[in-house]
Amino acid sequence: MSAEQRQAAVTGPEGGPAGPAGPAGGAGPAGFVGVAGPERLPDRSASETPAAPAGPAGPAGPVSAALALMQRDLRVALRRPGDTLQPLGFFVVVTTLFPLALQPEMSLLRDIAPAALWVGALLASLLALDLLFREDAQDGTLEQLALCGQPLTGLLLAKTAVHWLLTGLPLVLIAPLAAGALGASGGAIPGILESLLLGTVTLSLIGAVGAGLTMGIKRNGSLLALLVLPLAVPVLIFGARATQLAIAGESLAAPLYLLGAMAVLAVTLAPWAVAAAVRIGLE
Repeated sequence: MSAEQRQAAVTGPEGGPAGPAGPAGGAGPAGFVGVAGPERLPDRSASETPAAPAGPAGPAGPVSAALALMQRDLRVALRRPGDTLQPLGFFVVVTTLFPLALQPEMSLLRDIAPAALWVGALLASLLALDLLFREDAQDGTLEQLALCGQPLTGLLLAKTAVHWLLTGLPLVLIAPLAAGALGASGGAIPGILESLLLGTVTLSLIGAVGAGLTMGIKRNGSLLALLVLPLAVPVLIFGARATQLAIAGESLAAPLYLLGAMAVLAVTLAPWAVAAAVRIGLE
């Protein structure tokens, strides 16, 4: 290698020293080409860092699931007002027929008012029990409720509460008109309302047990009545007694306490019995 070649390797094209290497082997200052260096990756700022993927939403709690089921059942019931108004119409017709069939004597109407009100309320509550679980059992909704991971007891209690809201509560609200048609005074209305409020809650819970046992049977109305009516006899007896005392203007604390005790017992034990009956029906 001659001296001129060695000198050309050291100096650049303009005769100056070679510049430092640019990034990724680029040109140095003054256009001199440097030796290629290691490739550098661009830094990623914190804002460019991808966020962690959001995890799945946590499971709904038992209360949220029960409220959602109640909203669903209420929407379904509002789409079929005929099924909702049928028990109420039956109660009005039954309590109206008694004054028409008997002599128009106020004393006689007051005597039959407790029996007319409570028999009408009991039979009206039975009319809506047939549809409480049957349609949900046919379309598979009850099976999904049993497998959804939420307590089946609470979900069925929510369905029973919807049944009372659509059947028992309207009966309680229309009872003052029916009692007035049967000769009850205005002072007896609060006692009648209290007794019907406690009694219809118990009737709905007792009826839910029978509806769960018979939901898989076609045309189960007669069997459902045979199962529910014997269990509803104590409610009928004490409810009629409380109504009689209210119309007479006497103290009705004793029958009201008994109705309240039966309502608490039904709220405590009936949901477990309903869940067991539904599981038996699903099998």
